[in-house]
Amino acid sequence: MTSPDLALSIDSDRLVQRLDDLARVGAIEGTTGCARLALTDEDCAGRDLVTTWMHDLGLEVVIDGIGNVVATMPHPSGRSPVMTGSHIDTVATGGRYDGNLGVLAGLEVIETVLTAGIELHRPLAVGFFTDEEGSRFQPDMLGSLVYVGGLALEDALLIEDAAGAVVGDELDRIGYRGAAPLPAAAPHAFVELHIEQGPVLEDEDVTIGVVESVQGISWTEVTLTGRSCHAGTTPMRLRRDPGVVAAQIAAYVRELTGEIGGAQVGTVGSLTLTPNLVNVVPSAATLIVDLRNTDEATLQEAERRFREFVAQAAAREGVDVELRSVARFEPVAFDGGVIDLVEQCAGELQHTTRRLPSGAGHDAQMLARVCPTAMIFTKSVGGISHNVDEYTAPEDLAAGANVLLQTMLRLTTTEFDR
Repeated sequence: MTSPDLALSIDSDRLVQRLDDLARVGAIEGTTGCARLALTDEDCAGRDLVTTWMHDLGLEVVIDGIGNVVATMPHPSGRSPVMTGSHIDTVATGGRYDGNLGVLAGLEVIETVLTAGIELHRPLAVGFFTDEEGSRFQPDMLGSLVYVGGLALEDALLIEDAAGAVVGDELDRIGYRGAAPLPAAAPHAFVELHIEQGPVLEDEDVTIGVVESVQGISWTEVTLTGRSCHAGTTPMRLRRDPGVVAAQIAAYVRELTGEIGGAQVGTVGSLTLTPNLVNVVPSAATLIVDLRNTDEATLQEAERRFREFVAQAAAREGVDVELRSVARFEPVAFDGGVIDLVEQCAGELQHTTRRLPSGAGHDAQMLARVCPTAMIFTKSVGGISHNVDEYTAPEDLAAGANVLLQTMLRLTTTEFDR
């Protein structure tokens, strides 16, 4: 076995070119962003492009029943692989780096190793997971959740989007319902490279984020039902207006984060009024409340106070309320040994580092259920993500990919107590 060395480096121009090529699939005109919602035609085209690159490298490509795609280097040992990857689906106003970097950097790592002719103790693998964003089908991280056995395949296939399209039908339609069994066999270890999607690394002028954990996520759909009536002829005292309650809830979520403080964050980013007409008091309002915290007990406290407020506000206005949990994941702590290894490799490559939690959810938090896992962050200019103006400089892309390369190589000879 040839020992990995720090002189080995990925081809940054090739990585950037592949990111550009993938971004052209579902490109949003007049911007550098792209839109590839999960299991749409654009997602299908992106999948076709990435799997073509995988096949071009001679990798063994398998597709499972929820549409996850994993490509593994041929290897005589039969040992479980060191795996990396992320997702290629985007939000409707997505950038070209979120998720895509983790997949294409993984592909670049494997091509670099193959080109160098390095013999490894175990193979490397790269994958992309279905519907990580959760923008079309909830919950988010859907594919990786099924991959590790956190959600039964038969249940996942029945999930519908807002228009009534069904996951299983859409997988069949685009040709990505595979035969590989689920839950999948656990990899030896998993490392995900991702843009930070926040401002900390840029603000502190640090090159590599060493991710220790992912904060807990709680998405709750609130459906408020009142009475539709004329906006000009109905006295205020006789109204049952769900729009008013929705507005109060959105304002309270912001107030709640200030009261709890610390790592608590909260957002109302989805709000729909029915019938949504300027001169009609709405009959219904539907919103999704996003609460997150790095501490499970504090997150539960935020959820309790939020539910109490919703019940009180709805009662005051005389509207009916229904709550439905859309996604709920506890905070995840990554493996200490893999975290240390990421930090070590970054240091040996002369990069500055900072340990930090992830404020966003990632496929890595699902893989952490079944194998030693950690994440690597690169800078996001202005902290902008889920936005067509998302940008990470080529030198930072290369830095993250080279830390990923060295970490994966070291993990092929790292043994874990299971």
